[in-house]
Parts: sequence; structure tokens; C-alpha cells
Amino acid sequence: MGAAVRRRRRASVDQGSCVACGCCVRVCPLSAIQVVKGITAQVDKERCVGCGKCAKECPASVITIEEATA
Repeated sequence: MGAAVRRRRRASVDQGSCVACGCCVRVCPLSAIQVVKGITAQVDKERCVGCGKCAKECPASVITIEEATA
């Protein structure tokens, strides 16, 4: 039998539409999101566990939770 493929959920920010309000930064329990140079939010893919709190909090709805093969 083949090895099971492990999937991880991670947040992804549409950086072209992000207004860098910081709402996602405040709700992330793992501090996996930062606002870079006051321009856009950026997700640390190594820290993010895909809980979805940032996506729910984002007033512009530009954060999605995606599945990635780990």
C-alpha cells in the first residue's frame, strides 16, 4: 500500500486586495500573520495551522484557507 498523503490547511492572503488593517494579526493564536511594511498581510506558512480565525475576522474577505500537501 502507498503512504498516506498528509494535508495541511493554511491561510492565504490575496495581497493585491489586502488593505493591511491588521484585524487578522490580532486574532491569530499563533502569531502567524504580520503586516509587512504597512502594505499587506503575510502568512508564515510554517506557523499557520489553518484554524480560519483570520479568514473569519477579515473585513475585506481576502483571506482564504487552502489545503496544501505536506
